[in-house]
Amino acid sequence: MLPSKKIYFLSDFHLGAPDAQASLVREKKIIAFLDDIKKDAAEIFILGDLFDFWYEYKKVVPKGYVRILGKLAEITDSGIPMHFFVGNHDMWMKDYFQTELNIPVYFEPKTFEYSGKKFYIGHGDGLGPGDHGYKFIKKIFRNKACQWLFGILPPYIGMGIAGYFSRKSRAQTGQTDEVFLGEDKEWLVVYSKEMLQTAHYDYFVFGHRHLPLDIKLNDKSRYINLGDWIKYDSYAVFDGTDLVLKYHKKLA
Repeated sequence: MLPSKKIYFLSDFHLGAPDAQASLVREKKIIAFLDDIKKDAAEIFILGDLFDFWYEYKKVVPKGYVRILGKLAEITDSGIPMHFFVGNHDMWMKDYFQTELNIPVYFEPKTFEYSGKKFYIGHGDGLGPGDHGYKFIKKIFRNKACQWLFGILPPYIGMGIAGYFSRKSRAQTGQTDEVFLGEDKEWLVVYSKEMLQTAHYDYFVFGHRHLPLDIKLNDKSRYINLGDWIKYDSYAVFDGTDLVLKYHKKLA
């Protein structure tokens, strides 16, 4: 990394929720933020749930999101690498981001190393102990046959069904997402500590939780949850020395 450059991490935009009008306001805010950070960004990571729902039909692109998709293309065209980790709301991605936006897409957590620091990065869904019901559903959703069956539905029917279940999911988890459960019950913290038993990582960076968290795991490792852009407008930035959790609203 050049001394003047930084690496940015952000997650959980949930564009499309709760309605088109509110989503557009949030989309424009995120675009303004991306415009600002591209001045000193070495790389940008988006850790999933960019959309409240996303399905890639062969010849149909979901309505909306032209502003954010255009901005992502502009950033990668300028030579700034971007990375995308699928979340539980946009897990049905295929090759659209790779072919149209030149953004690699990851379906599982991945390790990166910058300036001698080791990062373990992912969206965070389905990791750690418990939540067996969701882990079972995730296997079904990841099944290619199930994806094909959904794809043969007319888009207006398929997107309508998906929108209903996305709203239902957020309604069920909306309050619990704002409550810190304690280190022994935060399943991504537990998962990170288990990972440290087999290998060293300086930073574990996840989204999904919707609650900004910066937790010291031991003398050399930290767990960062990026929060979201619905309530917190939070993100993390690595300057080559340290990873810091920040809030866009407070800096605006």
